[in-house]
Amino acid sequence: MRECIDGASFAQAIVHASAALNLQKQQINELNVFPVPDGDTGTNMSLTISTAAAELRKKQPRTVGEAAGTTASALLRGARGNSGVILSLLFRGFAKAVKDKETINGRDLAIALDFGVAAAYKAVMKPAEGTILTVSRLAAAQAAAAARDTPDDPQAVLEAAIAEGHTALANTIHQNPVLKKAGVVDAGGKGFLVILQGMLDSLRGEPMPEGDGTQARSESKTDYAAIAAEEITFTFDTVFIVRKTVNKGLEGLQAYLNSIGDSLVIGEDDDAFKVHVHTDIPGAALTEAQKYGTLELAKIENMRTQAEDLAAGRHIQSTDDLEDDHQAAPSGHTVAAPEKKYGVVAVAAGEGLAAVFRDLGADGVISGGQTMNPSTDDIMREIDRTPAEIVFVLPNNKNIIMAAEQCIPLAEGKQVVVLPTKTVPQGISALMLMDPEADQQTNVAAMSEAIASVHTSEITYAARDSDFDGFAIKRGDYLALAEHQLFGTDRKLDKLLRRLAEAEPQQNAEFINIFYGEDVSDKEAQKALKIFTDACPNAEITLFSGGQPVYYYMISAE
Repeated sequence: MRECIDGASFAQAIVHASAALNLQKQQINELNVFPVPDGDTGTNMSLTISTAAAELRKKQPRTVGEAAGTTASALLRGARGNSGVILSLLFRGFAKAVKDKETINGRDLAIALDFGVAAAYKAVMKPAEGTILTVSRLAAAQAAAAARDTPDDPQAVLEAAIAEGHTALANTIHQNPVLKKAGVVDAGGKGFLVILQGMLDSLRGEPMPEGDGTQARSESKTDYAAIAAEEITFTFDTVFIVRKTVNKGLEGLQAYLNSIGDSLVIGEDDDAFKVHVHTDIPGAALTEAQKYGTLELAKIENMRTQAEDLAAGRHIQSTDDLEDDHQAAPSGHTVAAPEKKYGVVAVAAGEGLAAVFRDLGADGVISGGQTMNPSTDDIMREIDRTPAEIVFVLPNNKNIIMAAEQCIPLAEGKQVVVLPTKTVPQGISALMLMDPEADQQTNVAAMSEAIASVHTSEITYAARDSDFDGFAIKRGDYLALAEHQLFGTDRKLDKLLRRLAEAEPQQNAEFINIFYGEDVSDKEAQKALKIFTDACPNAEITLFSGGQPVYYYMISAE
């Protein structure tokens, strides 16, 4: 029995939990209620808690108060998606309860869990049952009951919380009608229990799960001792970091590097990317990479001579310290002085969509959307870069709104207004009605009215077999969503497009915009345009190359 938890053991518990969640994130993603290929709750929660794990590895806090405070602060800025934001709120309340404590026992742990639940419920405008909130609330209540019997045993308290949490999780399928239709439990609640279990496993002294945050480093580390010099295909182990200055994907660079080498690993965040590749022409790799940004750090090592050194028992240098250099590199997080009254930051996935927002006057466009939700810190960085007194934020996805709202109290020297746009077309319509000369209240009213007037449809594909809401869905089917609700499914894309074109919102629209994705050719897009033109003769229809992933088409009707 562990009688108390100190700062080091709490920090290790969070690191352990992060590794556990990273290992199970895909299973959690697959609990997505729609069978579309964008379930990202597990990814969001994993990325969120990994920010805390990274901070705790660096700081080595002395007390539980320090460890919990570091965790809460990192989670706040690293929060991605609704699930990540709620997770950050749970730990924010936890940190508040233990801020002055060097160690905590079972009773303290139960109180802290309860504080976390209170903070989360307070921040969520309309708490829904059958979610992570339900699971955390019932788990905390059971922790409190267990603490009355074993106040000095935090492990026993955590065990009781987890056991009750699993009962609550199983019941979410009956509490939430959407989950019941899909036949799955709540993904956020599942992720929260994985975190608690990871913390408990750490307190018990169980080994760290494989696949934690150090995996990327181990994958890019060559076992030179096991390789004879003649078995090395490419000579130079090349590792470098590039600070991004060009807003485009790295697919072209990846293809080029694969053509001149092997063992390629590319790690990327919003500001920079790190490359590891084996090649005979490292200079060519560096030159090509500079088309995407500014080269900051580079190390090139001759693996043949390293193999010889190892065989002779001589010491060799490693490129692994570049990872530490990357962590210490400046983030480029600057605050721009206001030069105008209004600025706009929007979230969009796809170069075409980003270009539309910039053409309409957006100061910053954050790459992200349904398949990758930006963190609070990502959004805050663009807000800080925007030289305006008032910054409107257009999340353009219902799962990004909460993360954006966390920026409101973080902003310094400027006011942040988050408009709750749930789709890209809503964001575009809102931005079109922003008047640089109008007062804030007038702008908010006009932009909100524009948001309400937009009907959005999307077409994607089924990532798995499913029986949802009366639809027998097979993997690979085309799926149409109308206002995020399942509209229909078909094996033929043209038939599904025609059904959407003939639906009431499109038939009554004056304006229709069709944004086609990265997997749609220009010829196919023109065919879709003709379908809508024939079916909606009274509407003004415009076709755009959106370049968005996952969704073949995004269609707005006004």
